[in-house]
Amino acid sequence: MSMKERIYQWIDDHKPKSIERLTEMVQHASTQGNEKGVQEVVANYLKEINLEVDFWELDGDRLKKHPYFYSNRETFENSPNVVGVLKGTGGGKSIILNGHVDVVPEGDHAQWDEEPYSGKVINGKMYGRGVTDMKGGNIALLLALEVIQTLGIRLKGDVIFQSVIEEESGGAGTLDAILKGYKADAAIIPEPTNMKIFPKQQGSKWFRLIITGRTAHGGTPSHGVSAIDKAFIVNKHIKELEKVRNNRIDDPLYDNVPIPVPINIGRITGGDWPSSVPDVVQLEGRIGIAPNETMEQVQEELEEWTARLAEKDRWFEQNPVIVEWFGARWVPGEIETDHPLVKLLTNNFKDIMDDEPIVVASPWGTDGGLLTKVADTPTIVFGPGITELAHFPNEAIELDKIFQAAKIIAATIVDWCEAS
Repeated sequence: MSMKERIYQWIDDHKPKSIERLTEMVQHASTQGNEKGVQEVVANYLKEINLEVDFWELDGDRLKKHPYFYSNRETFENSPNVVGVLKGTGGGKSIILNGHVDVVPEGDHAQWDEEPYSGKVINGKMYGRGVTDMKGGNIALLLALEVIQTLGIRLKGDVIFQSVIEEESGGAGTLDAILKGYKADAAIIPEPTNMKIFPKQQGSKWFRLIITGRTAHGGTPSHGVSAIDKAFIVNKHIKELEKVRNNRIDDPLYDNVPIPVPINIGRITGGDWPSSVPDVVQLEGRIGIAPNETMEQVQEELEEWTARLAEKDRWFEQNPVIVEWFGARWVPGEIETDHPLVKLLTNNFKDIMDDEPIVVASPWGTDGGLLTKVADTPTIVFGPGITELAHFPNEAIELDKIFQAAKIIAATIVDWCEAS
């Protein structure tokens, strides 16, 4: 029996224990500020398989100095990162396995068929908030590490497992791991891709548009200028920019993505009295950033486009819309589709799945952008979770996909880091 066949057999033989571990992780409601419990589970797992474990709370002072940092928190108490290192014998390429344990809130419990943190298994699927995004993917990573350790496979290159927080809020966990010195020759993030391979991920950034009018009595509105009416003009103008930006994207990996880099207006506030003409309206939104763009380029384009509103309405000549950048941001990232890690992952996918993988661009941001741009660590996003169920009620994952992903990732680690 070959080394890879032994890996595959071991994973098949240890499915029940892995399901138990995943259930335990899902039953920890690891929303923002409540990640410590699940991270202790992860740290204990890493110690059981004899990895060097680093367990720390994020360094806010260190993070605040970095331009890509964002968090809506004042402190990271009870929200640690965990890193486990499997040291190689030397002479091989290193790899990072990165997964986040923070989950979005479960929302209205009435929309769930089971309790949101039950971890209940029905017809081959496990249900629970975070099971697909992305604790199921994390278990695939941990299982890959465990089989390599248990079978005594020595690797030339290091394997660095990162269990991070704050991915859902902008990536502070991964950024702090990078700033702490954890980098490698490549990385895999098992976000919920439906087993598709994402070599490219869009980024995004939040913005605010402040639109001014002139207040007046609601009984004599002609004496004023409604900021709400002007906001409609602004919104239409921004939608035109969205078309311009997407029309110039010719990357075939985006062929099946209707709007590769959307501009979404998600919040509108304005006015302070029903009988007054509103004098200020704020639009808040998210602008997508293509993998080959920088945040700075996109900011400049939106600002310049907004300045052209005076061509549509002379009101904006003396009352220009103010553009502010605030809140969350996700860094875009990409590696070439013929990168050696993509080739290895593709070959191992075909061995396990007996089919060609689907290689496309990610429709959303991940921590892969930070790893690629800040840590100079080329990153692939590939995982077993169900894309369409991330952040949804009745979030679920197909358990068989976890074990298939674990086999593919374990084989790829052995190929990339090289057995010594």
